[in-house]
Amino acid sequence: MALTAFTSRLGLGQGRIRPQRTTPASGEYLFVLGDEEPGRRFELARGDFAEVTQAVDVTSVELVRTALRLRVPPGVPAGLAWEASLVVDGVKYARCLGRSGRERLVTDLAANVSKLSGVHTVGVRLELVSP
Repeated sequence: MALTAFTSRLGLGQGRIRPQRTTPASGEYLFVLGDEEPGRRFELARGDFAEVTQAVDVTSVELVRTALRLRVPPGVPAGLAWEASLVVDGVKYARCLGRSGRERLVTDLAANVSKLSGVHTVGVRLELVSP
């Protein structure tokens, strides 16, 4: 696997990690899309993203929800923002923006899946976008 900005430190500051800077709501580990260590910089372009997904049977399910903390480093270029989204089969169902140098607690990002049935790929995506 080629190393990228999102995979160069898997298990240390990216991916599934034991948190150093925060206490997880439950369990011992967090999943970090990006890097937990402040000041780590990478060359990224609009449209670059990382996501975590899983197959979920949504039969008889109305909403799929997630809670997350969106921490955006200072220095994001003008005209760009980080977007966290809830995706189902690669389609964004819900999203929120994080601005440069700000941290945002998103307690209930939800996707209405009431019209779907069977197994679908559900995930959380972190993407650099033009707001």
